[in-house]
Amino acid sequence: MISRHLCSGNSGAVLSSHTWSGPGNSNFLGRLKFSPEVERARREGLPIVALESTIISHGMPYPQNYETAREVESIVRKHGAVPATICVLKGVPHIGLTEGELLYISKNKIKKLARRDLAHAMALRMDGATTVSSTMFLCSRASIPVFVTGGIGGVHRGAETTMDISSDLTELGRTPVTVVCAGVKSILDIPKTLEYLETQGVCVAAYQTDEFPAFFTRKSGVKAPCRFDDPTEVAKAIQAGRDLGLGSGMVLGVPIPEKHSSLLGMDIERVIENEIRDIETRENITGSQITPYLLDRVRIQTKGKSLLANIALIKHNAKLGAEIALLI
Repeated sequence: MISRHLCSGNSGAVLSSHTWSGPGNSNFLGRLKFSPEVERARREGLPIVALESTIISHGMPYPQNYETAREVESIVRKHGAVPATICVLKGVPHIGLTEGELLYISKNKIKKLARRDLAHAMALRMDGATTVSSTMFLCSRASIPVFVTGGIGGVHRGAETTMDISSDLTELGRTPVTVVCAGVKSILDIPKTLEYLETQGVCVAAYQTDEFPAFFTRKSGVKAPCRFDDPTEVAKAIQAGRDLGLGSGMVLGVPIPEKHSSLLGMDIERVIENEIRDIETRENITGSQITPYLLDRVRIQTKGKSLLANIALIKHNAKLGAEIALLI
């Protein structure tokens, strides 16, 4: 084991010299609400794995989203870590949710919040589901170094004219959190996304493969800049990044399990291409609306197979995320 951080309560200071601590005003801890389970983990120095809430509120229909969220949290616990699903409720960033809060965000399409939206949501006491960028930001403030999600955002196809680039990428360049994911969603421009991450100084690695995964498919045709083959290697890299004070995050691309990738077949790329061409004719779907719209259309076109694949990959990522967190 490399090190284990120990924290006191909501307003407490870091106790261990090895504690990873995010940048910014430490008084911000007083504006975070920790669930009882996460608060106990902080007191006892237990490993914590962060989970985003947009995948629950916007990524899947009810009740699959609620069932999946509970199962993912259960997997994290089973493998020795404490899950912390993150969202904003009545203007308060929540680090970890109760059963009732998890059910609430599963049943309601609350506002999608990126980093830029956090201050606005807090000022107006809004509810909001956190995306990758806002979840990373809140992770850094709560000193949680490992975050598990489905896939990150990226450079959209045609971005050379639209300039549609996810804030996830710039967040990765300035926030030292490791994101365990199934790679970049295949509805995006993967080569351009990796080029952008290189510019941001982000370590991009594939897990047990040389090729960067593409969410629904194990292969993207794009070679990953580096590779890790077990959780210990990942944990050592996280520690090295801390020691160097790099200040940037890491993307760990974990291929979707083979049986679920095969279930979708090669037709998934054809479906995606068709839906992208269709969305270009719809002026009312722009910006942050594009990804959830396309994923929903892909779900319909694949007769629900893509949803099953999405659920499988997030569970797969949760197991690995917990194993990594145990070693930090």
